[in-house]
Amino acid sequence: MDKKMILWAIAFLLIAVSIVAVVFYAPEEMTMGIVQKIFYFHVASAWIGFMAFGIVFVLSILFLWKKDIEFDLWAASAAEIGVVFTSLVLITGPFWAKPVWNTWWTWDPRLTTTLILWLIYLGYLLLRQMIDSEEKAARISAVFGIIGFLDVPVVYMSIRWWRTMHPAHVMIMGGKNSGLHPKIFQTLMLSLIAFTFFFFTILLLRVGLEKMKVEIEHLKKQLQY
Repeated sequence: MDKKMILWAIAFLLIAVSIVAVVFYAPEEMTMGIVQKIFYFHVASAWIGFMAFGIVFVLSILFLWKKDIEFDLWAASAAEIGVVFTSLVLITGPFWAKPVWNTWWTWDPRLTTTLILWLIYLGYLLLRQMIDSEEKAARISAVFGIIGFLDVPVVYMSIRWWRTMHPAHVMIMGGKNSGLHPKIFQTLMLSLIAFTFFFFTILLLRVGLEKMKVEIEHLKKQLQY
């Protein structure tokens, strides 16, 4: 069996198992009830968004240092996926907020800084499309991606720096000290693992497609001369 097919099979299996765990294994939270089930996908999506933009940050620095276009391809691919998962954060959040806060949206520090983060990397992707020169687009977007990452720690620390209605951080490494029911904690860990594996599977596919695109563009230029 093809390696890519194996990766996709594992990714979908992990996602399927995590969904089953969310629906049937994890107990309903006493205060919020069934709406709390969104928590597993919301937190996992936020984790992927942070990780994706962290990859953009590191690879953008490497690109500016090494001038290797492959770093830019990986950074751009990670940014695309990060925007998708941050979109999921912004979509799932209101579904939790409505029954709990009695409003779909509020300009809470955590929500506002997350929206800004989404807009920054959406701008990163749009910027790449607006610049015709591949080298110039890579260079400018790398700088943009590095600066944009500064909002990630702001998003994370927002509930400590400002008054907010958003729930406190879950202590992932805390185990018993996480403040979560053991089954809820285990299901969250499973969701994070599943989403992480799914992210890297998509990233490998996206980078492969981007490399094919670059090769096709180079062939077109060669045929023109």
